[in-house]
Amino acid sequence: MRSTPRTLLAAALVLGVTAGAAALPAAASTPAPAAPGASAPSADVSAPPSWSETVRGLEAALAGVPAADATAALVRVGGTEGVWHGSSGVHDLKSNRPADPGARFRAGSVTKVFTAAVALQLAGEGRLDLDRSARSYLPELIPVSYENVTVRQLLDHTHGIPAADFPGNTVEEWYANRFEIHDPEATVRSATSKKPEFAPGEKQHYLNIGYTIAGLLIERVTGDSYEDQVARRILRPLGLRDTYLPGTNPHIAGRHNHGYQRMTLDDGTVGLRDVSVWGTTDGWAAGDIISTTADLERFTRALFAGRVVRGPLLEEMFTLPRVRDVKTGAPAAYSVGLSMKKLGGREVWGKTGGRWGYNAAIASTRNGSRTLVHSVNSTDAKGQDTSKVALDIMVATYGRPSAS
Repeated sequence: MRSTPRTLLAAALVLGVTAGAAALPAAASTPAPAAPGASAPSADVSAPPSWSETVRGLEAALAGVPAADATAALVRVGGTEGVWHGSSGVHDLKSNRPADPGARFRAGSVTKVFTAAVALQLAGEGRLDLDRSARSYLPELIPVSYENVTVRQLLDHTHGIPAADFPGNTVEEWYANRFEIHDPEATVRSATSKKPEFAPGEKQHYLNIGYTIAGLLIERVTGDSYEDQVARRILRPLGLRDTYLPGTNPHIAGRHNHGYQRMTLDDGTVGLRDVSVWGTTDGWAAGDIISTTADLERFTRALFAGRVVRGPLLEEMFTLPRVRDVKTGAPAAYSVGLSMKKLGGREVWGKTGGRWGYNAAIASTRNGSRTLVHSVNSTDAKGQDTSKVALDIMVATYGRPSAS
């Protein structure tokens, strides 16, 4: 099937959000005012958008929410080039109240950035060796068939361990099993019982399993829980009071905008179901964190400024392995914790995440001149295509993909 320009752009941005048709109420947005003299986005796709172009693009992106593919959107852009905050959409489809800009949301795989940061801190303390095998730390869990997989390879997705098996192949089946509790050790055994996808270090395949093992490594070398280590090392020092790891609790604590997923309903029709309450133990150290745009912006600034991971180890997060993606054959796009794309002629580093009903992203230029955090309540947040809202936010902030 022929790829559309939007599909190609979505793939280039490595975003995991998608569209779906549904009848939704009119938009209720609260973006900041446009800068005087704002103009249409530049036709030069190789150049980053000016600040006025960015503001105009962000306002346009949020103006259409709620839409078929998103019920709410929260955005914070910062850095030395300018500051802009905006929100649009609804808190929920019953009341149609405006979306809460300070609401908590599921940030999905943004969790991996926190996990990687803790692992790198432990490496800096000499408690975790990135070049040592994972099996040497977890000999009872990692079989001999994966004895050469190193800690670094777990973190940069070059380990070759396949995905674990989980019940369900459709969103409806996943929804039916949404309260099932998954044990991380059982998840690892499910994955490592299979044959390797490739020899360690030969290719890259972005999967959760490496970070599930990393969470267990953190627990092994510290004698503490993964959750406590993230809180002690990152959340409390940075004052991230609205960020937490939910464990087995399927609810989002405190203020949150409802998430919706397009699926087959009980009466056989296709429509939107409220999926705000959903367990995340299948993700754990790879994808269960709950946060706010303000907290993630503070975390992003601190991370890129070298206040979370210090010294030479920070460069692990900005170094791509010299291998190719196992599926596409393209050069590796994921480092330890982050990913990189060239947008508007410059490198943009960050991480996207998706849980049913919620998509999130953090991003920044390497020098922190322009940062982005967004939460988009996508109606098919784990689908194959990209939500137009999330795509427009990214393009407005950084520009379109550049030639490598």
